[in-house]
Amino acid sequence: MNSVVIGSGFGGIAAALRLKAKGHNVTLIEKHPDLGGRARVFKKNGFIYDGGPTVITAPYLINELFELFKKDPKNYIKLSPLKVWYQFIFEDNSKFNYSGNENEMKKQIGEICKDDVAGYEKLVNFTRKIFDKGFTELADVPFNKPLVMIQQLPALLKLKSYKSVYSLVSSYVKNEKLRRMLSMHPLLVGGNPFTTTSIYGLILYLEKKWGIHYSMGGTGNIIKGLEKLMNEVDIEIIKGHEVKKIISNGNKITGVQLDNQTNIETNNVICNADPPAVYEKMLNGNSNSSLIFKWKKNRMEYSMGLFVYYFGTKKKYENVEHHTIKFGDKYKEHLDDIFHNKKLNDDISYYLHRPSATDESMAPEGQDCFYVLVPVPNNQSKIDWSIEGEKMRDLVIDKMEKDLMPNLRKNIVEDFYLTPDYFEKDLNTKYGSGFSIQPKFSQSAYFRFHNKSEIYDGLYFVGAGTHPGAGVPGVLSSAKVLDKIL
Repeated sequence: MNSVVIGSGFGGIAAALRLKAKGHNVTLIEKHPDLGGRARVFKKNGFIYDGGPTVITAPYLINELFELFKKDPKNYIKLSPLKVWYQFIFEDNSKFNYSGNENEMKKQIGEICKDDVAGYEKLVNFTRKIFDKGFTELADVPFNKPLVMIQQLPALLKLKSYKSVYSLVSSYVKNEKLRRMLSMHPLLVGGNPFTTTSIYGLILYLEKKWGIHYSMGGTGNIIKGLEKLMNEVDIEIIKGHEVKKIISNGNKITGVQLDNQTNIETNNVICNADPPAVYEKMLNGNSNSSLIFKWKKNRMEYSMGLFVYYFGTKKKYENVEHHTIKFGDKYKEHLDDIFHNKKLNDDISYYLHRPSATDESMAPEGQDCFYVLVPVPNNQSKIDWSIEGEKMRDLVIDKMEKDLMPNLRKNIVEDFYLTPDYFEKDLNTKYGSGFSIQPKFSQSAYFRFHNKSEIYDGLYFVGAGTHPGAGVPGVLSSAKVLDKIL
């Protein structure tokens, strides 16, 4: 059986390895000169920047890929658990160290609002129930048929999946600071906490179950370890060539055509590329699709865009934790601007990553390495990033200088940034969205793009836009769904 995988993000690599383990001949095609997709690596003047995911949860999903071939993951990658998972900085500049230490968590919650300690405990217990159903039971179940979804509805309703994550958290916790902190997880997978189904509350428990890890040498080292494994098991890897067209005979997939006019025959095409880009650009305008599919595709709502600013400093900022989340003054209004009004707002919230807090190899000696990620509207906004990019860079530096890194501007020795334009042009995501489609209830499970194409025989999807969704555990689980249907 010949299978071609398009795209080498975590989902594509996991799919290639799982198919190889089942005896397929696998060819993996990546348009960039390096593997990783959103998890690419940028190296500049001795600084190493992870392009995308930096929070590693559920490490067993990565380890499984090595174990499929009886290999010891420790010979390929080194994952290190973090003590402080996130440091939250609130609008009044007070701080909260969020971790797996429940005594510390309750102590800090009690200092903010004594009455919320019991509510927090109840919330964690409830998210465990969501986790048991939504992750343990359903994350690798194919949702290709409506019956599968219908069978799950009673359980999902019992778990209040019609509520948003923010509304679920608010039913247990009264303090606004704590509500923001405990409802922020949808932003890690491209969702608005006020509209994302509370099923995604399971991320709160997922972190508690396995902790948060860092890959020594950066997330890129996981990609490097997986690439080494793919070479050892004879997966053919083609880099630096883009699949321009998926060839079909009627609705049966027969091959792919590369940008150098090479045709590769295949029984199966597995796309780690964003589903709307595949359907709109690679498949002859989708002429075979049904009216229902066209309606479903056209009504999809996409995740926010991302402004990502990478920088190195000549001094070390020892007081900055590995992961920092800084909230702006307004929360709901700011998210409304990003998701609904599609406009920029100076009152930003941001996530700051400082890998050199854990791993000095990421920066030259005595220096520090960072990236800061700011949720912004996707390109449906028509924002001109050639103008707004520089303004956003200046705004971000000003905020960080004021909030937690004195004299930052004069200590920066190296920097560059990516905008939604990069996601749209280089990563082929629709509207430059950072995480494909939003994780709303009406776009979850059966209502997402299916792992097995609704239209073409032999076309499959893994990655952020299909079931179960974005985030490293989500895209790795999408390859386990593929395992069951191919």
